[in-house]
Amino acid sequence: MMAPAQSQPASGQANEPLNTSNGPASLVGPTPSFIYVAKRFVFQQQIQTHMIAIGNNPTREDNFRLHGVQWINDVRKALSLPVSTFTVATIHYHKFRLTHKDTEYQFQDASAAALLTACKIEDTLKKSKDILCAAHNIKVPGADHLSPDDITFEGQSKAIIGLERLVLEASGFDFRSFHPHETLVKLLKSSGFSTEVSTMAYDMMIDLHKTFAPLKQVTTTMAFACTELATLVTESADDQDIMKSLIKDYEKWSTSRAEVVETVLDLLDLYTHFQKTSEVGPKYNIELFIQIRIKFNQEVEQTPGLSRYTHQVEHQKTNGFKTNVKTPKTPITPASPSDVRANGASPATLSPRSSDSRRPGPRPGQDGTARFMLDPDQARKERAVVNEYHRIEYEEYEVEVEEPIQPERAPQNHHRPGGPGSREDRYHPSKRGRRL
Repeated sequence: MMAPAQSQPASGQANEPLNTSNGPASLVGPTPSFIYVAKRFVFQQQIQTHMIAIGNNPTREDNFRLHGVQWINDVRKALSLPVSTFTVATIHYHKFRLTHKDTEYQFQDASAAALLTACKIEDTLKKSKDILCAAHNIKVPGADHLSPDDITFEGQSKAIIGLERLVLEASGFDFRSFHPHETLVKLLKSSGFSTEVSTMAYDMMIDLHKTFAPLKQVTTTMAFACTELATLVTESADDQDIMKSLIKDYEKWSTSRAEVVETVLDLLDLYTHFQKTSEVGPKYNIELFIQIRIKFNQEVEQTPGLSRYTHQVEHQKTNGFKTNVKTPKTPITPASPSDVRANGASPATLSPRSSDSRRPGPRPGQDGTARFMLDPDQARKERAVVNEYHRIEYEEYEVEVEEPIQPERAPQNHHRPGGPGSREDRYHPSKRGRRL
């Protein structure tokens, strides 16, 4: 369950002293736990880092992302669910895939679990069997349609319910939902765009959820990006003039030109590389999207402060040292590079405790309870309380000790060469000398 927002120790209450025969026991400290803070927005650099960390194949990643979102949209239409349920489901689907490797599940099961979660969040309640039945009936003719109570969906339904828990954990039990289509409709109506541009911008918003833009941008940024691209595709001069007048209102709508350009380029990447898997792409020639993309790339290159991705931070470069190189573990290499500590030190040169001289923290799901929070400030305060019990402080003292100098000893040689009893005294080269 999600932790409440009220103040409490970071890892549970401190243990009460126990009355024993030897007197009250000392306080042990809070029970170990692991805090997860829900993150509504992430940057492109963080998305790429997560994908590399879990080992996703880039080719499979694109296919699973596009087919999974398309599966959600098709089933959503078959069940007559609102578009808000679709947007919430795609966000949970993307977050799930950033946490779990693509070889651990089938994308159809993950999509069904995300849609089931979204139905509960948006109060458009559907059972797991209803979702599976709708997905089955889409692929078969009317004579082969099944009912949700069919025994065929029994086993897969249990699997989806199990994946639902993983979907909730991947999102940090964050039930805050955002509806970009509502913001888009407000923008289109307030500005007076044509029906053609409004319809295309609405479809582009659905295509935008096939990218990672919903995880990176707010709803106003997504609305501006879809509207601007729709005016360029339709080549409507009146609508383009309206769009130019709205550029000065970015601050009013809590967005910026850099964020809008990044979102438009995300859409253009979809239309140029995966044109057939989108709603708007097949309706137009790909050359049109390529020309629009060239114009935005030129704007990024010529305008100071604009870049392909906002808030991109370059890692510090080292002189030929690579931290991501992995070597196979062998008996003669007990410490592989994968076990290198965060500060770059090797385990062989460190004490058995840890690299930063602190006790190892709790492992989620093994050494303590996993807790989910929405308030990062509250989580930061609770972690500070817990760190007081796990921090070890050292004090260094320099003590001067005077040691007495020992007197030099004279060498004691009991068997000196050439003296009485030496080897030379006992040896005689002639037999006569030995007889004497």
